Amino acid sequence: MHNKIFENYQKSDKSSLIPLLQDVQTIYGYLPEKALRDISDFVEMPLSRVYGVATFYNQFRLTPLGENIIRVCRGTACHVKNSANILYAIENELKIKTGETTRDKKFTLEGVNCIGACSIAPVILVNEDYHGRITVKDIPKILKKYKTAAKAEGAEVK
Repeated sequence: MHNKIFENYQKSDKSSLIPLLQDVQTIYGYLPEKALRDISDFVEMPLSRVYGVATFYNQFRLTPLGENIIRVCRGTACHVKNSANILYAIENELKIKTGETTRDKKFTLEGVNCIGACSIAPVILVNEDYHGRITVKDIPKILKKYKTAAKAEGAEVK
């Protein structure tokens, strides 16, 4: 399963743990349990330690991302313009908390330090689309656009 990845590393080299985790996540988008077990065997480290490293660093995910990634800016300019309320409204609308993915795997919600679009604060980024100067009342309409797009794509495939 991961043999190609392991070819680039020396067996039992504990210093290769983080690069291995990064490589696996690059391929799968997250760290599947089977991959964590394989890495544990390869670097000859207890699974609990590998899991500990994977959960310590924010860069690693143990669950797959949703089809649409919503990033809510929490930087200073957005914070001053009420991004906390925007985040709360999205959590309520999707019925998930920051860092989670909806059950249908359509949306993943993330809070980020800064998106770099301070001039249009408060701002969210959905996939690659910027939505600026938004208010809480804009949230349902924005999310509906992505729910509808996903349904339309599914209809085309059939």
